[in-house]
Amino acid sequence: MTSPYDTDLDKNPANHVALSPLGFLERAAAVYPKRLSVVHGKTRYTWADTYARCRRLASALKRRGIVRGDTVAIMAPNVPAMVEAHFGVPMCGAVLNALNYRLDAATIAFILEHGEAKLLIADTEFSPVVKDALKLCKREITVIDIADDLGPGGERLGKIDYETFLAEGDPDAAWEYPADEWQAIALNYTSGTTGNPKGVVYHHRGAYLNALGNILVWSLPSKPTYLWTLPLFHCNGWCFPWTLAALAGTNVCLRRVEAKAIFDAIADEGVTHLCGAPIVMGLLLNAKAEQKRDFAGRRIKMMTAASAPPAAVIEGMEKLGFDITHVYGLTEVYGPAVVCAWHEEWNDLPAEEQARIKARQGVRYPVLEGLMVANAETLEPVPADGKTIGEVFMRGNVVMKGYLKNRKATDEAFSGGWFHTGDLGVCHPDGYIELKDRSKDIIISGGENVSTIEIEGVLYRHPAVLEAAVVARPDDKWGETPCAFVTLKDGKAATADEIIAFCKSNMASFKVPRTVVFGPLAKTSTGKIQKYVLRERARAL
Repeated sequence: MTSPYDTDLDKNPANHVALSPLGFLERAAAVYPKRLSVVHGKTRYTWADTYARCRRLASALKRRGIVRGDTVAIMAPNVPAMVEAHFGVPMCGAVLNALNYRLDAATIAFILEHGEAKLLIADTEFSPVVKDALKLCKREITVIDIADDLGPGGERLGKIDYETFLAEGDPDAAWEYPADEWQAIALNYTSGTTGNPKGVVYHHRGAYLNALGNILVWSLPSKPTYLWTLPLFHCNGWCFPWTLAALAGTNVCLRRVEAKAIFDAIADEGVTHLCGAPIVMGLLLNAKAEQKRDFAGRRIKMMTAASAPPAAVIEGMEKLGFDITHVYGLTEVYGPAVVCAWHEEWNDLPAEEQARIKARQGVRYPVLEGLMVANAETLEPVPADGKTIGEVFMRGNVVMKGYLKNRKATDEAFSGGWFHTGDLGVCHPDGYIELKDRSKDIIISGGENVSTIEIEGVLYRHPAVLEAAVVARPDDKWGETPCAFVTLKDGKAATADEIIAFCKSNMASFKVPRTVVFGPLAKTSTGKIQKYVLRERARAL
């Protein structure tokens, strides 16, 4: 039977426009043109400035032959160009690939090749690794240099710098919304469980929704002042570049995450909000007295994710003047998609109990349609008893399109109509979830995803190593660090320092094991390494 609501009531340009966060920028510039948008040292841009610069970027890219569906990569710290790329690149229909500048040349080369980047915008600070990566690529990639006055400088790899490139563009150039909100807006790479990372594809719809989701779960006010302690390459800064535009807020850029710089920005720039991994909280807690600044009685809002912060760290931050919101997510869900939503009655609990509650991952964002802890095989939800372990599953509009050029991995991730996070946890009686382990063998160290399989692959290349297994070891500063268990070949010798030095020469420094334990590996009767036993041993070290 046909409903009258379905008759002659079709989508048309008047009542249907693709959801895209690009419109947030246009509105911010129209409504608050003189409002401060970006702060970077002495550099100050208004929202009118930022809109014009982003249109220049889109125009310049088009003039260089960048068209819809092309990939534009950027490798830079949290500088204005990174904020602008989140708008200018998709405004010309291209897909933004923000690169992790902590990666080694081989991995960067793989990403540039796999993502088919047509153009690379790179800060000169990272010229050495970018230069090596480009040598490994099988095709030539146009490079635009970011020569930041606040940076350490470095070799120019391109024929033109970023500001000159912007000057090629038209500040009044027309741009269009995506024809379809399912159109890709960004490409981010995650470690996965193998050495080669997987390319996670975001669409405009998801970016739009999660940008608004951040506002809802954090009760963000209009025109906040946000400090970029979270790397913008992490899940596109958890969608906060688009969130800040929606609120006409101020982006306070920060090239390096250092305690003094953070305290100075909070005090001098009036910072109200910031995000970061637990390592950032440890940095602030352990700062020297001369590095700290008075907030004039203000409470600073901080959102944290990655490995669960210890309750003691949360408690310490609260005493320091920070109100902590704990979130959880993955690259595949645009960053945070779960939040430990706070209940007023919890304010009456002892500080230690409040911190314990805040350490839980929590409940779904309003823009995430489904969240459950369930049996990995049957997808049956586990009892909400806080004890029964299952896998965490998600579904909804803020789940990725899929893995680029990897149908098998995409189908596996979406098997049964749910996104399989690979994370293991429990569901408490109040419906809040809490992570307990990681079935993907991923270590989150200082907010970075580290594949244990990749590390093991390097360890096995050492001439003295017979067997190797890597697990996470809890760390007060980094959250987790890699701990390597190694069995040496008969007649061969090696010290822990030698193993660590070998790893340093073969992978990015943040992936290198901090601890090496020698001896036989715990195994099952069939010869499978029992990593849960090794995890217990690592925790006890």
